[in-house]
Amino acid sequence: MKRLFTLFFTLVIFSSTQAQTVFEPHTSPIYGYLSRMAQKGLVEFNDVIRPVSRTHILQLLDTLSNRPLLVIEKKELEFYYQEFASSAPFSASLSEGFTTLVKKDPYGRIRLLGVNHPDFKLFVDPIVGARLVNGSDRSFRELSNGVHLWGQAKRFGFQAYYRDHALTGSGLNLLNSENPQTYVISLINRDANKRNHNEIRGNISYSWKNGSVNIGKDHLLMGYGETGKIILSDRAPSFPYLRLDYQPLKWIYFNYSHTFLNSNIVDSVRTYPTGTTGVSGDIRIRYIPKYLVAHSLTFLPLKGLSITVGESMVYSDKLDIGFFIPVMYFKGYDNNRSNYLINAGSNGQIFLQASSRNHIKNTHLYATWFIDELSLTKIFNPAQSRNQFGIQLGGSVTDVGLPYLTLGAEYTRVNPFVYRNLLPAQEYLHYQTELGDWMGNNFDRLALIAKFTPLPKLRLDLRWWHIRKGGPGTLVDQYQAIPQPPFLFDHQRTRNDLFFTAQYEWINNMYFTLQYQQKTEKPTNSVQRSDRLLSVGFSYGL
Repeated sequence: MKRLFTLFFTLVIFSSTQAQTVFEPHTSPIYGYLSRMAQKGLVEFNDVIRPVSRTHILQLLDTLSNRPLLVIEKKELEFYYQEFASSAPFSASLSEGFTTLVKKDPYGRIRLLGVNHPDFKLFVDPIVGARLVNGSDRSFRELSNGVHLWGQAKRFGFQAYYRDHALTGSGLNLLNSENPQTYVISLINRDANKRNHNEIRGNISYSWKNGSVNIGKDHLLMGYGETGKIILSDRAPSFPYLRLDYQPLKWIYFNYSHTFLNSNIVDSVRTYPTGTTGVSGDIRIRYIPKYLVAHSLTFLPLKGLSITVGESMVYSDKLDIGFFIPVMYFKGYDNNRSNYLINAGSNGQIFLQASSRNHIKNTHLYATWFIDELSLTKIFNPAQSRNQFGIQLGGSVTDVGLPYLTLGAEYTRVNPFVYRNLLPAQEYLHYQTELGDWMGNNFDRLALIAKFTPLPKLRLDLRWWHIRKGGPGTLVDQYQAIPQPPFLFDHQRTRNDLFFTAQYEWINNMYFTLQYQQKTEKPTNSVQRSDRLLSVGFSYGL
């Protein structure tokens, strides 16, 4: 292990001048591992925006090799090194390079294909999976397959991911029901008990010493919410984007993204007949173009402390070059271009995120404020206030009584009409699915969370949450009602969920998962109902 750590330390030194950006999928368990290490003050992990590059992850693993770790933590560190060592630039110690086919690479990682040469890398892994889901009165099974590849060519990085899912059973309506799982875009199938969908992600990057530019299609997450993120989450499907990351100084980090969304609203003006004698409707359908642009500054004044201030704007109809200027004040620019007319303008937001790690020993505290509309002079005036914002407060403590036991709590509240807009094409949605928290607006959620790793690579997660949900209201309520409808107006239901997940990663990227969920829901003026769901699955590939 000492020789291995020395090799990786050398590789990381080379990476400071020859970095390439390949992002690690946001669902990878490495994020939980590094987040906990940062919570203990062992590394500085700036992960307010995910996904994070594999090179940066390798640098953090190298830092941990010189830190005092628990026995389980050391074993997991060695395991993760097998996965991420190949992300380092080419080293003179591997002067001949290597090519592997269906066997272990020099780092001990089994790969379908591994190519590592002075100016080029390519790694390919298959994806296979199977899952069986049984509910109170429904069930389905799922089979999936695909491929994941990534590589580097000097300062360029590239990656591609494709996974096809085939589902059969009577519970397929569970897929897109109100839950934090990513929304599924289903392919057309005439059989109600069969459904197909696929996941497609990709990215091409150009990197330099302290930044990168990327063109890709993936999820972009922002914030530290455990039960949902109110700024940007992975509830909506992935989207194409342009992304810029730049860290000119150790204490400041800048991020910009311009994403291309699906409005799901037909543009009747641009839709036209095809003259194909009635085949497939004899029509060409065009949708209203829709975009989300965002930028943020993260300040890192102290070890373990990060403060992020950002702005986002949903606009539609056509691309606007002004929103491609990363340092533009989007709200001011949009006001000017729309002549200050609400019907000609766009949907803007401001957000703040603060995170403190290990300032209280082994503790992570975080807070998020997402502002859709707010008048500071009337914020405490119940008759005139328009407090359309969301807040999220959370914290956790690790190594509580037992090594590797983490206990946490989180409270989320999103006021009425947040994410919504006068113009349907400019709501904070993608494929009519929330870009922010999966519950939408006019709700609050209290969650208690326990995580434990009794053995290396065995992750146990127990969580309970209590949700209160109000109605959506109308545009008249949102824009004209004085005073505004109160929080949780038109109360619709109260819900309690209990989740348990056990996941074991036997070898790199091979997962065995057991999940149990019990949901108890009490609709207003109706009878309480309960559902149970048990899922057992296997997957090679995230």
